[in-house]
Amino acid sequence: MSIKTSDLSLKDRLDKELGDSFMRSSIANAQDLLNKKRNDAFAELGDYEQWREMAGAVRGHVLENLDYYLNQFADKASENGAHVTFTRTAEEATDTALKILQDKGAKKAVKSKSMVTEEVGLNEVLEAAGIEVIETDLGEYILQTDDHDKPSHIVVPALHKNRDRIREVFARKKGYTGDNVPENITRFVRGLIRKEFLEADVGITGCNFAVADSGTVTLVTNEGNGRFVTTAPKTQIVFMGMERIVPSFIELDMIFSMLVRSAVGARLTSYLSFITGPRGKEDRDGPEELHIIIVDNGRSKVVASGFADVLRCIRCGTCMLACPAYRHISGHGYGTLYPGPLGLALVPILGGYDEYSDVTKICSLCSACNDVCPVKVPLYESIYEHRRIIAEEKHLVHAPEPFIMAQYGKVIASSSMYNFAAKMARFSRLLPHIGPLKEWTRERELPDISGERFRDWFKEHTDRGDNS
Repeated sequence: MSIKTSDLSLKDRLDKELGDSFMRSSIANAQDLLNKKRNDAFAELGDYEQWREMAGAVRGHVLENLDYYLNQFADKASENGAHVTFTRTAEEATDTALKILQDKGAKKAVKSKSMVTEEVGLNEVLEAAGIEVIETDLGEYILQTDDHDKPSHIVVPALHKNRDRIREVFARKKGYTGDNVPENITRFVRGLIRKEFLEADVGITGCNFAVADSGTVTLVTNEGNGRFVTTAPKTQIVFMGMERIVPSFIELDMIFSMLVRSAVGARLTSYLSFITGPRGKEDRDGPEELHIIIVDNGRSKVVASGFADVLRCIRCGTCMLACPAYRHISGHGYGTLYPGPLGLALVPILGGYDEYSDVTKICSLCSACNDVCPVKVPLYESIYEHRRIIAEEKHLVHAPEPFIMAQYGKVIASSSMYNFAAKMARFSRLLPHIGPLKEWTRERELPDISGERFRDWFKEHTDRGDNS
């Protein structure tokens, strides 16, 4: 499972990201812009809470009946001429795709943006087998060109880079000699990628949602690359997370209304693609073969756990745009493919507590993510429950923590010890300069504590009969 994106420790990751003022500025500016656009888009829609309730109910219903809808979709897609394969692990998924490409004698594949292919490590598997993989989403192409950098956001993968950094990457790697105007950079990249579509043997896409009663695969994109990937190559492979499904186009309309507004603050995305089987006799374009690989990769474990509601997620990335921690450390600070509140709720189940117990500490438990999630995923509650399990059931906390909390319990339980501690509190202003609190207070200040305790003040005024 390829959800780990860094071998650095949590402290080293945070130190690195907190020290990158360029990245922090880029993330903050993007958050402010996208949040405003999002708020305006939902204000225009009206009845936001009612929309959230309905969308959350749809996603919850699908998860409760997932086996039924998956079988219905597989049957319908097969009737339409698609080849459907269920895969339990990342290895099964990538092996299935690799065999398809090798059977076709493929040397080059073009890809539209897909988080699930990142999750299973598809690019690495294909490249190891000698197959060239070209990312055609502009953000992903930037990251691929920049020494295979990892996404910092699930919708806007290059969110941590601004136009100057992007210009420098293309100048260094692709010989770009133009300025930093986004339209000019995009025109340059278009010239590079256009020929790749025509030369590729296979197109690979993700799947935003599959429609169960029609066997349709859907793609939501803001660039024309998705259309090229699904029409130019003769063979198309679709990677689909097993929870990415809706009963019919009625529910799809509702989910798309929430997805696009939440993700980019728009009424409608630039391109909505609906793929129902391979090209027919009367179709002018489209793949001659369509392969749909349905990926489990730990999702069954999530469904069976007490965290099944996390799979309601529609991958809009809004929780990250509302998160104060994400604002300061970007997606790279989490060290996982799925960052932000979504990652903290999902990754410990997919990857296990032993490997990912530390990441839940990043959350401040402010619950801002709950307030903006368009399908009402209980992110805050899930993260809190992970912390409880890590501390009380798995006992994966660092050694000083149990000792410190045990001493705190003794102080609270003893009136004499509590009184002594309260008297010593006046010296707390010295604490930020020593021990672990020195790191904690780099970004915050402890409040000054009065030199006089309330109980001492109250006793003095009571003894002298002062009722004021």
